[in-house]
Amino acid sequence: MAAEDYVKLNEIIKECEHIVFFGGAGVSTESGIPDFRSKDGLYNQHDIKFDRYSPEYLLSIDCLEDRPEVFYEFYRQKLDTHGIEPNRAHYKLAEMEKAGKLDGVITQNIDGLHQRAGSRNVQEVHGSTLRNYCMKCHEKYPADFIFKSEGPIPLCPKCGGMVRPDVTLYGEGLPQTAWIESTRLVYNADCLIIGGTSLVVQPAASLAYNFPGKYLIIINRDRTSKDRDATLVFHENISTVLDKITL
Repeated sequence: MAAEDYVKLNEIIKECEHIVFFGGAGVSTESGIPDFRSKDGLYNQHDIKFDRYSPEYLLSIDCLEDRPEVFYEFYRQKLDTHGIEPNRAHYKLAEMEKAGKLDGVITQNIDGLHQRAGSRNVQEVHGSTLRNYCMKCHEKYPADFIFKSEGPIPLCPKCGGMVRPDVTLYGEGLPQTAWIESTRLVYNADCLIIGGTSLVVQPAASLAYNFPGKYLIIINRDRTSKDRDATLVFHENISTVLDKITL
């Protein structure tokens, strides 16, 4: 990437008063969590146990309700983030917020790494694997409950109901509080930084298309449908680009 692009990036960061970061799976790949759609992503990992189902079905409310044994087997195998640590991108965003240069983070990720890195205003539009609750009595359970529970289906000790992750599954609506706040953040932003997302998952991707502000910055390994509209585009690792920001 040309040096002048990093100069321009820092000029924008210095000028703007309301910067928002909107990120996807690519933010966490450097922590060892696979993304979804790249050649090495979760959707391209073949497992004979699950090949009869599409990845979207395995992470859907239909699968949870109709084939819970399959859902939880896939969930335990593929979505366990125990022991995963934040990477430089997470820490840089937390540093920007602390310095008063970032209004908030909107994330499609469900790993909780932004909060662990120190970010305070994090809108999780797809929920989090760190929270679980009973579908019957709504009792809340900690992050490791599903992974440590005995039997193929985790059951609530209080009422016997099925305990599920507080994650937005295919076929479900987004959490309204997070979505409303995310919309507000984007509407009020003068700079939106998009990182590590292919911008194909709706309705989350609509945040990028509805951004009315001055500067749009995209950091993604692959091209996105918004590249042509962006002020700056970096086809590099997110941490590599964010490291160039001086506060």
